[in-house]
Amino acid sequence: MRATLVVMEEERIGLFIDYENLAIGARDDLGMEFDFKPIADALAERGRVVVRRAYADWSSFQKDRQMLADNQVELIEIPQRRGRVRKNAADIKMAVDAVELAFERDYVTAFVICTGDSDFTPLVQKLRELNKRVVGVGLKSSTSAMLPPACDEFLFYENLGGVEITRPKKKPAAKKTKKPDAAEAPKPKASEDVAALITTTLAGLQRSTNGTVRSSSLKRALLRKDPTFSEADHGFRAFGELLRHLETNSIVQLSDDGSLGDPAVTFPKTDDDSKDFDLLVAVVGKDGPQPLSGMKDQLRKRQNDFNERRLGYSGFLRFVQAASARGVVSLKWDDESGDYIVSIPE
Repeated sequence: MRATLVVMEEERIGLFIDYENLAIGARDDLGMEFDFKPIADALAERGRVVVRRAYADWSSFQKDRQMLADNQVELIEIPQRRGRVRKNAADIKMAVDAVELAFERDYVTAFVICTGDSDFTPLVQKLRELNKRVVGVGLKSSTSAMLPPACDEFLFYENLGGVEITRPKKKPAAKKTKKPDAAEAPKPKASEDVAALITTTLAGLQRSTNGTVRSSSLKRALLRKDPTFSEADHGFRAFGELLRHLETNSIVQLSDDGSLGDPAVTFPKTDDDSKDFDLLVAVVGKDGPQPLSGMKDQLRKRQNDFNERRLGYSGFLRFVQAASARGVVSLKWDDESGDYIVSIPE
């Protein structure tokens, strides 16, 4: 019985491919032939693909037909007539089929729409309205800015495992520099932006829930904020690896807490804010009561890497309010100046 429940909980995926969009994009933007296998591998990690359909005028993609057939993709023919390019015909057919599947097959829980065309944005929105998870796949240079935010998750094709871009690189005009040894190669380092994104998201989840924040819940919240988020863009193979890196830098703290493979994520129990509050006190104490505006610049003059978002605060005001709540500084609104005044408590 337990094994049956595990099978039923996995995503059942309907895959729809705007083949012309991907194939031409791979050829023109990446200088390579489109390969379906990286997409198949990425989806295998997310669930069971029960429907695979690709839409195109296949007379233009004769070499690709066998490759897709080998991957059990159903080829939907959209023939061109009288020399005209009937792009909308493929778009409409694909959209109609996807919505039809959503209504007729309740067991399909997720849809993967492979295209970068903004014309499919209404389809994505309708599928999500029908309580379906939607994952988009497209190429960076040919994907409309409108499409990724509409999806639950968006994967850029060139970032998928197994995609090897063959376009020759242009020789740089600058003079050659010494190639570092393997021992000198820098290790992956989480950028300040991703650390700030994770800490502010974690803080928001802690405020909105009374329970434990799991790494899986944190990752889902990050994808809701930015469907294109991928730890691979920051040099990490898995989200857990990124979290462990942040833990070693005392940004977050992980605990198995009875759930192997999905650790609880919290902020370090030690008061790491204290040194940053001391920095705030040093700035305020030097010049006496002063307006909040411009104070962040003063902190950065003393500590150029100061970033309140990295500490889990959504803005500098929230950081100062936290310091005020702990009695470190006094924060009062001044009607005359139209700003908060920060001072050292008497």
